[in-house]
Amino acid sequence: MAWLENQDFRKLSKQSLQAEELFRRIGITFNVYGAHDGEERIIPFDLIPRIIAGREWRALERGIIQRVTAINAFLADLYHRQEIIRAGIIPSSLVHGNKAFMPQMCGFTPPGNVYTHVVGVDIVRTGPDDFYVLEDNAGGLWRFFT
Repeated sequence: MAWLENQDFRKLSKQSLQAEELFRRIGITFNVYGAHDGEERIIPFDLIPRIIAGREWRALERGIIQRVTAINAFLADLYHRQEIIRAGIIPSSLVHGNKAFMPQMCGFTPPGNVYTHVVGVDIVRTGPDDFYVLEDNAGGLWRFFT
């Protein structure tokens, strides 16, 4: 907190604007699903990270680990037994017609059964002790090379 109190607010504001300009220039943007204006928006970014207390982080960490474990189990099923498709929970066309589905991965088990190495969990605080996940963004290392 002492560090923050000693910062020049004008300098931080200028640096924040520079970061936004850089994000826009190099394409760190997103489109809102369903928005018809087509405007690319900058990924929300704050020079000063949010402080999460240790107690809160431990609870979040357990939930994040659980989610990532579930995502990897889901991907393992899609690329092997496809029980979720056979049970009619997800239509085959939704999986096999998806550009992210990689048929060449069928039957392949990656080391440690880890299909997704990079996961971004978008979390929002909705109250003093409440957090919700907006979405998960997951990708494997292969995404960086394709």
